[in-house]
Amino acid sequence: MLGIGEKHELPTILLIDDDLVSREVIATVLTLHGHMVHSAEDGDEALRMLGAGSFVPGVVLLDTQLPGLSGPELIAQLRQLGQDEIILISGSTPSDELIAAADGFLLKPFGPEDLQKLLSQHNPKIDQPHDAKAEELIINPTTLAQFRQLMTETTVREIYSAVVTDLHKRLATLEKAIAEGNRDEIRRIGHAIKGGCGMAGALQAARIGAFFESSSDQLDNCALALQELYSATERLERMLEKEFPA
Repeated sequence: MLGIGEKHELPTILLIDDDLVSREVIATVLTLHGHMVHSAEDGDEALRMLGAGSFVPGVVLLDTQLPGLSGPELIAQLRQLGQDEIILISGSTPSDELIAAADGFLLKPFGPEDLQKLLSQHNPKIDQPHDAKAEELIINPTTLAQFRQLMTETTVREIYSAVVTDLHKRLATLEKAIAEGNRDEIRRIGHAIKGGCGMAGALQAARIGAFFESSSDQLDNCALALQELYSATERLERMLEKEFPA
């Protein structure tokens, strides 16, 4: 379900809940209060939606009793895709393990004001030191394997070389846009980075691009994210040299 009447100051929400009635009620209430809401009935569907890159949720609302992929394993995969706000929702209190893995918990039924109060108490992880993402995958191994099945090693290397070259150009433009406070340009560049790097499976750069697209009004955080993008570009270059030696 896609919400209508989006207010840009409110985060886009990905709601993951296998109960149809609960999913529709929560999505409707949040939509009426200005959120754009996308919904999935299980973890696998949610991961496919995020992998497609058609939207960037600011918040993931995750039911604690899903069929199939769920719990800490699903949260770990959501983190790899750059989700910094994962809030558990349930009619009963989740396990300590789940609560520790997420960023908060809302007891059903809850209202938009409960969500806003919880979000105000949590600082996005983009504010953490840049090495907090050190264990994040640089390249999606599935994407790389698919490229290698379809193309020669030389062609694959050329693809990632082009990605690195493009990132260097966009970094300079992005730095200027942040210094000038040009939010529209920050958003535009972020969208381009998210799309191009996402197609190439460059996970770190795509995640940061998505942040610029969705949070261009947070100039201080954008300045921090810019440094993280420089680091991600350097890691991609090192991977390229190691994986595809000249």
